[in-house]
Amino acid sequence: MNNSTLVSEPPATEAQVLQYQNDGFLVLRNVFSGAEMAELQAEAAALVERTELIDVNNIRCRWKNNVETDQCSFDCFDPVIDLGPVCARIARDPRIIEAVGALYGETACLFKDKLIFKSPGIEGYALHQDYISWESFPKSFVTVILAIDSASADNGATEVFPGHHKKGNISANDGQYHELPLSAVDISKGVILDLEAGDIAIFSGYTPHRSAANRSKQMRRQLYLSYNSFSDGGEQRDAHYAEFKGWLQNRYADYGKTNTYFR
Repeated sequence: MNNSTLVSEPPATEAQVLQYQNDGFLVLRNVFSGAEMAELQAEAAALVERTELIDVNNIRCRWKNNVETDQCSFDCFDPVIDLGPVCARIARDPRIIEAVGALYGETACLFKDKLIFKSPGIEGYALHQDYISWESFPKSFVTVILAIDSASADNGATEVFPGHHKKGNISANDGQYHELPLSAVDISKGVILDLEAGDIAIFSGYTPHRSAANRSKQMRRQLYLSYNSFSDGGEQRDAHYAEFKGWLQNRYADYGKTNTYFR
């Protein structure tokens, strides 16, 4: 691991901003206290019991396969801050807003929010970039991961590939999600984002990343919060989700699934 990129005090200093510009990611330790994380952990535990919401036709829900049973299982609420007041408060917490704003050199605006549970056995994500080439999608898009539980290689922590963000979007500009071939990055340079509860990691929408399956016995819960700079569209979360819901329903319809809804 490149420990030179692992730092300790938000908001980001000039040296940390330079690290982010060079590497495309940054880790900040102990951003949230143990008491704050206990409150978020309790909310996450309550949310995963919201069985009235967890349905394959509800486009708020995301699903992944279990690598041991091949069963398709619930994995994520996207969006989440309208369900959880603690998530909502954290999404706009000054400690995150100011840290991301320091990287921008201007105000950061919330763009997207989701809560990934990653239960034991759930598969990871193939190599990809978060940037999607929609006309409305901000080029300043960054993602913040807040660790609700500790994250490591054993439970499928995110692995980022430094420096490749400087290439910009390396997928087709067709508005679709694309997995990247392993040849797109230097695999030997991958950095596992080992996080403890209360730590955050910030990475560019152009930073290639992936994750492995959760091979542990516990969930690896993380709150994913994405932002854009104020000069790159200002506040646009509501507009994004209106577009995103329509895009998802159209994608499902392409596969003959027309009974989807959002709740």
